Amino acid sequence: MEKLNEVCLATLVALSSFGIGAQAQGASNDSTTTTMSSPTTIADTTSSSSSTTSTVVLAPTAAQTALQYPARALRFPPYTRLNPPQLPNKSGTGRRVIYKNSLQWVWVVDAQNNVVRVMPVSGRRGVPEIGEYKVNSQSLRSYSLDFEGIWFNNMTRFAVGPAGGNIGFHAIPTKNDKVLQTEDQLGSFQGSGCIRMSPKDAKFIFNFAKPGTKVVVLP
Repeated sequence: MEKLNEVCLATLVALSSFGIGAQAQGASNDSTTTTMSSPTTIADTTSSSSSTTSTVVLAPTAAQTALQYPARALRFPPYTRLNPPQLPNKSGTGRRVIYKNSLQWVWVVDAQNNVVRVMPVSGRRGVPEIGEYKVNSQSLRSYSLDFEGIWFNNMTRFAVGPAGGNIGFHAIPTKNDKVLQTEDQLGSFQGSGCIRMSPKDAKFIFNFAKPGTKVVVLP
């Protein structure tokens, strides 16, 4: 009987040892599987992270861009409608329109010397000559005598150019119903003599500056 018990006990111990070994082997297999899959998991995580993370690169300001193109600096003026240049000194008094050729900007000033509107424009370098003028005529719509098919809206004339043609403020001209420049190009030299501006600004000048209104041209 004692021998039978010893045999049973030995068998039980052997079976228990086999179970523990099987469990250990199973754990080892899981661990191996996990270890082998870890690089895939890491790679997936890295891929996900790189796809959702972006580096913000600030665009250069207009002033910084202008420094890169010194010969075309005025095509990238550091001013905007939200940050326009200040009213120039010695720009006259009273109700007037000021045009600063070098900056390609216009200021509209009321009788109390308040700046009521500032706008980028496109004219010709050095035209018209520096000085004080007065508005002499206006036309809702007119056309060029020198260039066929070119029309101007809200023309406000105040000076005469080197070739004897009229110079005035007007909306960006059109040729065959197509604008000759974009509004984004305002603030740079684009015109052949007159001062081009956005349609809204040209209409504002047209309503503000009646015949006799002072126009001051600065260098």
